[in-house]
Amino acid sequence: MNLTQQIVNGLVLGSGYACVALGWTILLGVARLVNFAHGQLYMLGAFVTWFAMTTIGAPYWAAIVMAVVVLALLGLVLQLAMTRLVMEQNLTSLMIVTLGLGYVIQGAGALVFGGNPQTLPSVLARTKVDIGSLWFTWQDVLVLVMTFVLYGAVWLVVNRTRFGAVARSVAEDPRLAQLFGINAKQVYLAVFAFECAAVALAAGLVAPRSPILTSMGFNEVIMTFVVVVLGGIGSIGGALLAGLGLGLFTAFFGAFVAPAYTTAAAFGLLLLLLVVRPAGLATK
Repeated sequence: MNLTQQIVNGLVLGSGYACVALGWTILLGVARLVNFAHGQLYMLGAFVTWFAMTTIGAPYWAAIVMAVVVLALLGLVLQLAMTRLVMEQNLTSLMIVTLGLGYVIQGAGALVFGGNPQTLPSVLARTKVDIGSLWFTWQDVLVLVMTFVLYGAVWLVVNRTRFGAVARSVAEDPRLAQLFGINAKQVYLAVFAFECAAVALAAGLVAPRSPILTSMGFNEVIMTFVVVVLGGIGSIGGALLAGLGLGLFTAFFGAFVAPAYTTAAAFGLLLLLLVVRPAGLATK
């Protein structure tokens, strides 16, 4: 067993986990909101990208931009529909509504795109790089680099800009923030639209590495949930570390134990860490 190759595989997997988890991390950390339709939105972003490339004939990057715009608009519509629940911070109802929304998106996706697996035709995913006994694709490199760039950019916006400060104040107490002249509804709209746009971008980057199915959202939301909780709810740096760490753990567990039990093992790791460190790996 090539140890170095498993490290490479782990970093590849982990960067994908972290990339997909970014939007949900911001939604939880900046707006204190939940969205259990996150995995189905990932599926939708992948299929919108696929549709733009295969049916419209758009280039890869243009197709990703189209998916980002479509899901950002969808995010605005969804947030407008849930405005009352969001303003009341009714997290229980939000969990139920977004969970149901995920099944609606999955069913609609199956009707529109069919149930057969599809492949995003990215040239980068088919271009293999061999360095001695190691191998990876240029798509893997793209995901890894873009994950670090995106996390760095988002950290700067959240912690070093006025909008980030305003969003955090709304998350703490939306009613109090409104007394100081902050439009909480607009902040929530912007954050939810960003979450949907971010997951569409992640889908365009990560999905070319494997076939896409309209039923794949459940697995994505499970692994994203593990990353968000492992990293510490809303912690940007923690989510990045958790994603990379989970990828390494998955790669080694799958190689040395059994790939079929990696999800169960990931939850076992989550439970163990939360016993030792309830706040997760890091703080904001």
